[in-house]
Amino acid sequence: MVPDTDVLTRVCGTNDNNLKLIEKHLGVPIFTRGNELSVESGDPALQQQFRFIIDRIMDELHDGADGSQDMIVSVLNSGREGGRAPFESGAITVPGGVRRVYPKTENHARYVQALRNYDMVFCTGPAGSGKTFIAVAEALRQVLTRKKSTIILTRPVVEAGESLGFLPGDLEQKINPYLRPLYDAMEMVVPKETVKKMSESGVIEIAPLAYMRGRTLHNSIVILDEAQNTTCEQMKMFLTRMGENSKVFVTGDVTQIDLPRRVPSGLVHAMRLLKDIPEIAMVTMAAEDVVRNPLVKKIVQAYEHEQENNE
Repeated sequence: MVPDTDVLTRVCGTNDNNLKLIEKHLGVPIFTRGNELSVESGDPALQQQFRFIIDRIMDELHDGADGSQDMIVSVLNSGREGGRAPFESGAITVPGGVRRVYPKTENHARYVQALRNYDMVFCTGPAGSGKTFIAVAEALRQVLTRKKSTIILTRPVVEAGESLGFLPGDLEQKINPYLRPLYDAMEMVVPKETVKKMSESGVIEIAPLAYMRGRTLHNSIVILDEAQNTTCEQMKMFLTRMGENSKVFVTGDVTQIDLPRRVPSGLVHAMRLLKDIPEIAMVTMAAEDVVRNPLVKKIVQAYEHEQENNE
């Protein structure tokens, strides 16, 4: 059932062109009856795949997608990983959430599985590739299903040199501007009121990287964002905070390092140093994984091509 006529029109596309693309993908005709879409097939797996595709399209429209044929093709291409396993199995469902989070590319699906199966995960990639958003969604799922008790958010404050004293307010008010992207990601998954309650009750904790020395973090999911801006000493200190029954998610973009010249990135160093430890997962996103405005993908690709030419 599609909620209203306007949404149905956008799902179907001009002259039903979107439906024709879906029919070609599934190999069966699609029928419309009022606001209902259906496929005439006795195959439960095909019916499930059809529902998954329509749900994904409506989620995309809800998020502001234009309903173009390019968007439909993107959804259809993300319906199966390498033609073998449905991405649906990697969907992140957060109790009380406003939406399900679906992997949109092979790397997204690989990333979700890594977050679930490994206690320490490094993910690098360009802006907009979903590395922080997916990590936050999975952290919310695990805490709200009571698999973990706390989400701890941290990020190097390079602009302030980790010295936050000149900013007004208490510690939380000082660091909030730097962690705003993490809160934005949370509020795309669960209602803003839920995030506020979790913060007030201590279920979500902000912990500036400079203030984490000496702590041991148990039964938590710890997310280090913008990790490319950590020094090697900071990264070592952070990784060794991990306590019992905890998970550590590290995200960053190694092409946007803001450290002073000649100061090596702790993220680059850690990934090189730890790459052979089988209990640690490392996922790398590319321009093809960018899920922001399509223009962002083209910008990322242009920079990637320039770097390749310079090499």
